[in-house]
Amino acid sequence: MSNYLSEHNFPEDLRTMDYDELELLSYELRDFLVDSVSKTGGHLASNLGIVELAIALHRSFNTPEDKIIWDVGHQTYVHKILTGRIDGFENLRKLGGMSGFPKAADSEYDVFDTGHSSTSISLGLGLAAARDLKKEEYKVVSVIGDGAMTGGLAYEALNNAGSMNTNLIVVLNDNGMSISPNTGGLSSSLGRITSTDKYMHMKTQVKKGFSKVPMIGESVISGIHNAKENIKYAVIDGILFEELGFKYIGPVDGHDIKEMCQTLERAKAIKGPVLIHAVTKKGKGYSKAEENPDVFHGIGPFDVETGKALKKSSAPSWSSVFGCRLTEMAAEDSRIVAVSAAMIDGVGLEKFQSRYPKRLFDVGIAEEHAVSFSAGLAKAGLRPFVAIYSSFLQRAYDQIAEDVCLQNLPVVFCIDRAGVVGADGETHHGNFDISYLKSLPNMTVFAPKDGEELERMMECALALDGPCAIRYPRGTAPDLKKPNDIAPGRSFQLKRGSDAEIWAAGAMVSQALKAADILKREGISASVINMASLKPLDEKKLAASGTRYPLVLTVEDGAVSGGIGETVKAFLADSPAKVINLGWPDKFIEHGTQEELYAKYHLDADSIANTVAANVHR
Repeated sequence: MSNYLSEHNFPEDLRTMDYDELELLSYELRDFLVDSVSKTGGHLASNLGIVELAIALHRSFNTPEDKIIWDVGHQTYVHKILTGRIDGFENLRKLGGMSGFPKAADSEYDVFDTGHSSTSISLGLGLAAARDLKKEEYKVVSVIGDGAMTGGLAYEALNNAGSMNTNLIVVLNDNGMSISPNTGGLSSSLGRITSTDKYMHMKTQVKKGFSKVPMIGESVISGIHNAKENIKYAVIDGILFEELGFKYIGPVDGHDIKEMCQTLERAKAIKGPVLIHAVTKKGKGYSKAEENPDVFHGIGPFDVETGKALKKSSAPSWSSVFGCRLTEMAAEDSRIVAVSAAMIDGVGLEKFQSRYPKRLFDVGIAEEHAVSFSAGLAKAGLRPFVAIYSSFLQRAYDQIAEDVCLQNLPVVFCIDRAGVVGADGETHHGNFDISYLKSLPNMTVFAPKDGEELERMMECALALDGPCAIRYPRGTAPDLKKPNDIAPGRSFQLKRGSDAEIWAAGAMVSQALKAADILKREGISASVINMASLKPLDEKKLAASGTRYPLVLTVEDGAVSGGIGETVKAFLADSPAKVINLGWPDKFIEHGTQEELYAKYHLDADSIANTVAANVHR
């Protein structure tokens, strides 16, 4: 560990270091980030891009008394280092180790637990309003990326902040990226702002020229400040924020620590809401990340010299199975279109985009709009496949209910990252989609046991006349060698037994099959049912199980509360069978590998077998 990182007391020492020292610190921070994340995996490119900005924020504000709210949260590694948590990086994102996102329980410098985008302005405005009512004096800074600014919640907050006229500083970190390259009108507008070379050149030349004039140079620069602002206002699109009631400052170089500090000091003196437009480069300082910021957005352990992942499975991921099959289906059916919320590569749609660019719609980080937009596509006769991570789809619950299910429109929700996702933790686990989808009228819900079953479910969903959701986990898709004829309300027996029956959903099918093998060695005969269709259930087969087996065990990679197991238990309430439900408990699940979390919460094969053995009547 470098001297600067190990010998200083951050953030206090930032406020006494000169700008040359801070510049050296930025290099050492980047070296540490690359070396550390190469061993643990994590979000690298976004953190490399925010080094100078994080330094400037903690130098200019009296944290933790002053509040900094980080949007999304995955870009807070530098913030964690500068608030005394460098030792935690050895176990970053590991079970029991430090989270890769802000966590208020871990540090007084982390104001909110954040993991989803577009929230920081709303959160900051709430803090500022409470501060004013309580007659307190602290500053509030909301940091938000240009990708997150494509989300409607950000504009609801901007609109409200402008009308309240309270002191709030918003720092727009503009790196031109979310995970996929940004799209849409705002991205184009910000691009025009940052590429207005005439204005930036004029600004630099004016400052240089007048600073050389003896005695009066600085006063002249100060005197033309208002004129310069008027010119800027006419030349670039800062008017967007000014019309919302913000004082707009920028664009400024987000990698120039001195300029950022001076800009932040200026913003602190302004009454009312201020927006600082800082331009940064995602992946800055590590060439591999600069060249491929999307690859290094979130990455596992890698070789620093080559930038290549240290271990890569040859088996296809669930996302790639989905993307490849959808591309094949699109060749056969011109009605098929794909919709993504700024996650084209993340959900496996890169091949579809290459083959059918006009039939892929990337709407930005705007899940609510993605769903309502897809309802419009379906109403006009197209067949949209909406690919969104489970935890992000939560944001569009109302649109799913009102705009899709109420209209009974054939929108297919391809729900990636269902269940626990591993190291990203609480904000990214997809444990609630079964609970909130199965209660909606007209909705069909599928959960595939393997890659081939995912493909069959996609084909079935295309043939349906109403909405359908297919949920599948993160990671590689297994091949269980038992293809099934998928249909709503149909389940499949994979193993026959006499002592108990395990009804398993999706990712839990492979665990249930292993559990049955363990039980067999212990002299217990367990049947295994692949539920496949979570809504509607296979009620005929379920009713027979309730009379045939003394024990029926449900296993799902979703929350027990409101989950499919509760539906099974209610259906079998009058049967002689004892029904036990396994799934995620009524809490937010911490970060850790999927295997570690399965074991900890009794969802792995050994735990399932133990539960059956403890309850079966031999």
